[in-house]
Amino acid sequence: QVQLVESGGGYVQAGGSLRLSCAVSGLTFSTYNMGWFRQAPGKEREFVAGIKWSGYSSKYGDSVKGRFTISTDNAKTVYLQMHSLKSEDTAVYFCALDRGFAISTTELAYRYWGQGTQVTVSS
Repeated sequence: QVQLVESGGGYVQAGGSLRLSCAVSGLTFSTYNMGWFRQAPGKEREFVAGIKWSGYSSKYGDSVKGRFTISTDNAKTVYLQMHSLKSEDTAVYFCALDRGFAISTTELAYRYWGQGTQVTVSS
């Protein structure tokens, strides 16, 4: 059974940095995409970034371009490096896995989800 476990969330002041990790286990297939989504209170879940299992292609949401970087070191752990954090980045961050060919920005495309990790940015 595929399991995704996020870590690295926390409390940071505006302008600071955090790195989130997502450990993937239980895979029985070798090609997939990983995504990071976030959900703030009272808001819909928002696509943050996605990456192919190989690490050779990635995609970002408009609100985080130039500040966040998604990466993978061995296709079993995916990272989200976040710089220049703003108060509006405060949310629960989820990692997710999609077996499609292209990196999707739609949460419905992702079948497997982690439990989420809270990121709080103080202004």
